[in-house]
Amino acid sequence: MVSEKVGASALWDDVLSVRRSAPLIHNITNFVVMNFTANVLLAVGASPVMAHAREEVEDMAGIAQALVLNIGTLEPAWIDSMKLAFAVALRRKIPCVLDPVGAGATRYRNEAIAALLAVGAPAVVRGNASEIMSVSGEQAKTKGVDSAAEASDALSAARNLARRIDGVVCVSGATDHVIGHDGRHARLANGDAWMTKLTGTGCAATALIGAFAAVQKDYWRATIAAMALLSIAGEAAAAKVRAQGAGVGSLSAAMIDAMQLMEEAEFTRRLKLEL
Repeated sequence: MVSEKVGASALWDDVLSVRRSAPLIHNITNFVVMNFTANVLLAVGASPVMAHAREEVEDMAGIAQALVLNIGTLEPAWIDSMKLAFAVALRRKIPCVLDPVGAGATRYRNEAIAALLAVGAPAVVRGNASEIMSVSGEQAKTKGVDSAAEASDALSAARNLARRIDGVVCVSGATDHVIGHDGRHARLANGDAWMTKLTGTGCAATALIGAFAAVQKDYWRATIAAMALLSIAGEAAAAKVRAQGAGVGSLSAAMIDAMQLMEEAEFTRRLKLEL
C-alpha cells in the first residue's frame, strides 16, 4: 500500500492511530534497553511485551500486531526465538522490524543477521550507517555498536537493501534517511546531539517503527512518522533539559514525557521533512 501524500498532517494522523489503537508490539530486544523501549512504546500509546523464551514466542507473535527483533545482546537461544517468532509474523503477514545492532562488528552478529534473513524479509530494517552498509554486504567500519560512517555514506547500500527485502530501510544519523524499495526517499533533520549520549534511542526508534507499522500499512510512511515523533520529542526534551540546567541524565524521562504529551501544533512546527 502506498500513501498518496506524506506531510505533517498525515504523519500526525498516524500518531493518533497509534494512540487510539494501542497495538500490541512483541519485542525480542536486548537487556540494555528493555525498560526504556517499553516506556517509549507506552508513552506513544502502544502496548509493549518483551518476550524472548522460545517456549512462548510463537504464541506471542501469534497475537501481536507487529514484531521487533533487536540483536543487541545475542545468545544462541535468543536467535532461535527470533527465528521462530519471525516465521509466525511472516505467516500472519504482520510487520517485522529488524535492528541489526553492531552488524559488522563480529562474525557472530553477521551470522545471526544472515540466519534471520534466511527466514524471510523484514518489512523494515533500521540501523546506523555502518550497520546498514554491513547488512547490505558492503565493507563498513564500526565502533562496537556505534557507527564509524555518516548516514549519507550508506545511501547506496540502503537502496540496495531496500530492493533486496522489497521493503523499507531507515539509516539513522544527524539526518535520518528513510528509503523504500520503490525509490521513495525521505530525509528528517530533527533531533538533538544529546540523543546520541543516551542509551537506547536507536533501539526505541526501531520499536516505534513497529508500533506505527502496525497501524499504517505503508511502511515507508510509518517509518517516517515514527522517526519524526522520536526525533522531535528528543529535540524538544533536550531544549527543556538544557533550560533547566540539567544534563543527559534527565533526558530519557523528558523524552518520554514529550512523546506522551506531544500535540499536533508542536509536531507540525518542528517537523523538518524533505521528500
